[in-house]
Amino acid sequence: MDDMQNNRTSLVKGAKDIAKEAKRQTSKNLGKAVDRAADEYSTHRSYNRFEDEEEDANNYHGYAANDGGGNYAGDNGTNEDEGASSDATEGHDDEDEIYEGEYQGVPAHNEGKLRDGQVALGQPVSDSLKSHKELETERQADEEELAQQYELIMQECGHGRFQWQLFFVLGLALMSDGVEVFVVGFVLPSAETDMCVPNSSAGWLGSIVYLGMMVGAFFWGGLSDRLGRKQCLLISMSVNGFFAFLSSFVQGYSMFLFCRMLSGFGIGGAVPIVFSYFAEVLAREKRGEHLSWLCMFWMIGGIYASAMAWAIIPHYGWSFSMGSAYQFHSWRVFVVVCALPCVSAVVALTFMPESPRFFLEMGKHDEAWMVLKQIHDTNMRARGEPERVFTVNRIKIPKQLDELVEMQNESANPVLKVLFKIKNELRAIWLTFMKCFDYPVRDNTLKLAAVWFTLSFGFYGLSVWFPDVIKHLQADEYASRVKIHNSERIEDFTFNFTLENQIHRNGMFLNDRFIGMKFKAVTFIESSFINCYFEDVTSVGSSFNNCTFVDSFFYNTDIDDAKLTNSRVINSSFHHNKTGCQMTFDDDYSAYWVYFVNFLGTLAVLPGNIVSALLMDKIGRLSMLGGSMVLSGISCFFLWFGTSESMMIFMLCLYNGLSISAWNSLDVVTAELYPTDRRGTGFGFCNALCKLAAVLGNLIFGSLVGITKAIPILLASSVLVCGGLVGLRLPDTRTNVLM
Repeated sequence: MDDMQNNRTSLVKGAKDIAKEAKRQTSKNLGKAVDRAADEYSTHRSYNRFEDEEEDANNYHGYAANDGGGNYAGDNGTNEDEGASSDATEGHDDEDEIYEGEYQGVPAHNEGKLRDGQVALGQPVSDSLKSHKELETERQADEEELAQQYELIMQECGHGRFQWQLFFVLGLALMSDGVEVFVVGFVLPSAETDMCVPNSSAGWLGSIVYLGMMVGAFFWGGLSDRLGRKQCLLISMSVNGFFAFLSSFVQGYSMFLFCRMLSGFGIGGAVPIVFSYFAEVLAREKRGEHLSWLCMFWMIGGIYASAMAWAIIPHYGWSFSMGSAYQFHSWRVFVVVCALPCVSAVVALTFMPESPRFFLEMGKHDEAWMVLKQIHDTNMRARGEPERVFTVNRIKIPKQLDELVEMQNESANPVLKVLFKIKNELRAIWLTFMKCFDYPVRDNTLKLAAVWFTLSFGFYGLSVWFPDVIKHLQADEYASRVKIHNSERIEDFTFNFTLENQIHRNGMFLNDRFIGMKFKAVTFIESSFINCYFEDVTSVGSSFNNCTFVDSFFYNTDIDDAKLTNSRVINSSFHHNKTGCQMTFDDDYSAYWVYFVNFLGTLAVLPGNIVSALLMDKIGRLSMLGGSMVLSGISCFFLWFGTSESMMIFMLCLYNGLSISAWNSLDVVTAELYPTDRRGTGFGFCNALCKLAAVLGNLIFGSLVGITKAIPILLASSVLVCGGLVGLRLPDTRTNVLM
């Protein structure tokens, strides 16, 4: 009787235990459903389709019947019913529960088969049996899934204070690039004059800076896909600022060229990294417009450089010297001032985070989540909604493919280690660059390269040609006003004023005194100076050809053998001659005029910048790119009518205003066409081609100044129209998410 009673009690107890366990499972599943519905209701967005794999793992059955008895096999979630316990779970403590993401031991052999891409409990899926093509296919699928999810995340983060902060910081970096381009043209005449550069070496400064920018664009753009946008931009801008500042103090022309080349190498990374960086924190509907607004900082850099050159360089008094060996003229002050935007960008950039999209590409989920949360919280606080919670808790990570890296001996020389690391990084950059020519981005790379080259060739070529033509017209007009004096005889006269734009032939100067005066564009031909006295004399653009000096005395003048062409000096002496090439901008109307023309030409792009920013997402990138290039090419034909300075200035402003829309749309399209893992590399390659085309344009168009108008007009218009037609064949990226 007692045995029957005990069996009956055990049966009842077992039934109660089964009922409690079923109740606990039902309660838990119901709680999960309620929580999921609450999340979807509060955020109006669902990320569950990106979490299917993880949810399936969490809902694995924890209770199974075995031989008629209850057997609890474990659960991945938290025990929500603290009171639910039975003999089957006896000894199971709440503190010992296994939470999601914790190590859960090696799974049993007969457990369910996992999906592709899932990680078994305690043991990652081995990819050793998969081919490289299969792994690439899986990564591509992950990239597409991440792109969709990332777009939703950026929409939840919103567009606000964080993007505007980054906008101004990156704008300073882009402004530095614009300043660097204009600095070359503005300091070129002054630097070459100050350093006594012969005509055979003139012009190297412009080419060497563009060469540095070309190499820098490719190197820093590729490295940003390896080390990160922020880190590479910080290093490249620091290199630019340091060598730009150093170049203002060096005295030798070769050392000055070296410093400006390294300065250009540093600033070369600005354009590819800035646009890649900013595009990765913008939602799709904001990307075109705000990348176009960012382009305005390049224009601001040009205006800043023109205004500073106008205000500083012609002021010869803004200089000092330490003996005759060290001269610090006003153009060097201008170089220092132009380095300030770069220094400001470096300081501001240290307070900004890395691109979250780059973190995700590198598999750094937690770092990316923290940055995205920072973006969300910053924008929500600025909106007055600090209570809004960042609801994203899991983001898709692309499959990380293993790289074969050659290892270096730990005991090797530190210098060899550094060189070995540099070698590996360069090799990785090259491999990433070659991926830009893989399907399906190969055709896009070739088309972008053609558009970048043609637009840059026409733009930079005409940008050099316009000012040179204006200066040529000025020189012709200046030469038409020259005063010619023949067979004059001047005796016992004191010259203490400036002689300008004159030619003296067969003159005779007897017992004359030239004191504290200037020769400016004055030429003496077959003239004689007998018993004359020269003191504190400066000669700019002046020479003495086939002249004779007898019993003359020179003190503190710059008249030397270079200015005495085929002249005879008889019983004359030179004392305390001025060394080096003398510079003066006093009453130099042409210097002010050149800076003012560049200022107007740069300011003329403002309307084009505004129009392109407002219409970029409305009419499309490709329509704006192709239309702007074709219209710019057509406008070149109006150069036939440029017979005066005012007409050429008008044509310069018109051309710049039309072409700026093409530059803005090309920057946007390039940033959107390349996937994240090669965006910096592809952009850097295109920008390097841009600088190569600039060098070729400067050389070709510069050699045609004063010779013919037909070739520059036909060449510029043809390349711009052809480039615009190629640009229309690019894929439209207006509705694309960032891959």
